[in-house]
Amino acid sequence: MTEISNVARLSEPLKFAYWVPNVSGGLVVSTIEQRTGWDFDYNKKLARIAEESGFEYALTQTRYAASYGADKQHEATSFSLALLAATERLKVIAAVHPGMWHPGVLAKYIITADHISNGRAAVNIVSGWLKSEFTNFGLEWLEHDERYVRTEEFINVLRGLWTEKDYSQSGKYYNITDFTLNPAPVDVPGRAHPEIFFGGNSTAAQATAGRVADWYFSNGKDLEGFKDNIAGVVAAAGETGRGAEGQLAAPRFGLNGFVIARDSEKEARDTLREIVEKAHKPAVQGFRDAVQEAGASTKDGKGMWADSTFEDLVQYNDGFKTQLIGTPEQIAERIVEYKKIGVNLFLTGYLHFQEEVAAFGRDILPIVRELEADLARRNGTELVPTRPLASQARPGNPAGVGPSGTPVAAEAVAV
Repeated sequence: MTEISNVARLSEPLKFAYWVPNVSGGLVVSTIEQRTGWDFDYNKKLARIAEESGFEYALTQTRYAASYGADKQHEATSFSLALLAATERLKVIAAVHPGMWHPGVLAKYIITADHISNGRAAVNIVSGWLKSEFTNFGLEWLEHDERYVRTEEFINVLRGLWTEKDYSQSGKYYNITDFTLNPAPVDVPGRAHPEIFFGGNSTAAQATAGRVADWYFSNGKDLEGFKDNIAGVVAAAGETGRGAEGQLAAPRFGLNGFVIARDSEKEARDTLREIVEKAHKPAVQGFRDAVQEAGASTKDGKGMWADSTFEDLVQYNDGFKTQLIGTPEQIAERIVEYKKIGVNLFLTGYLHFQEEVAAFGRDILPIVRELEADLARRNGTELVPTRPLASQARPGNPAGVGPSGTPVAAEAVAV
């Protein structure tokens, strides 16, 4: 039985996100059938399915030189803006690289997206690992830990310009002098500014997240592996006094996981086996060579993908490691085990996005909510009630609640 961490938030429903498939070829580097499109029409329909199925967030991937065996990819910020305009509740996170953007320009862009979407824009700051993208653009390439120095300054500029007038910052990479952005971001209750997500597995990444990120994203990890990542982020946050009155709120934690939900565990495991057996071996090996060089470039060898096997990398963000594979009941139980160690959000991928995102909301999310409610009660608290989505209310159960009276789907809860 997993022990409950002191950073677990048992009264808050878990949040769910999905990877926006704005890249051709789906999210596994395999010749297995993937009924997933990378075009905007497919993604617009997917986004609407997701927000009706209980998902709060979508994350649009960034890459300038298409990779992972794909040959086409849409740009993240413009694609995210289009998805925001096509939806009503979904929060869309655009992934961006410091070094590709000036933080002041991005801050202004996100403010505009925030107003267009009535406060639903967010960013994921990715320090970058693909050297050729920078050097072939004629941009400066920084070594691993130095990229996180730049990223931390970048995030500080974003937050400063979003929250202060006449903001100034003097740093190694960015110098801002008495600058005010008008309009400011949308005033959303419980939100200080558009949310700042940040990803990385290395020690430097954990420290950066602990100091400045609202959300820490990780590649797929088993329970023990993600406990270690959380501990590193929490330690860095504690050194800055985060979470105390008047200080930046404590960071929250998101984890990547590839979902294979089937009627039986055997069927799910057979699907995983088929994905790996049909891997596009040259593409996976080329990706493996690139990312493991990046992971090994850290001082302590703990960068992303440093310990990933060939099989892990068939899903290029280690999504199989999280083991969201089996029946809906098994997947829901595993999700709640991760909640016990401090996970607040799952970033999910699928073979067939439209069908499987809908199935997740229909078959898995209600069980998660029941298990969360039971976990909260057994530990002296209650799961915060949330308004059910219209798609999950049904005849004889217009409120969309489960057998014990708990909500089966969570809409956005201000935090």
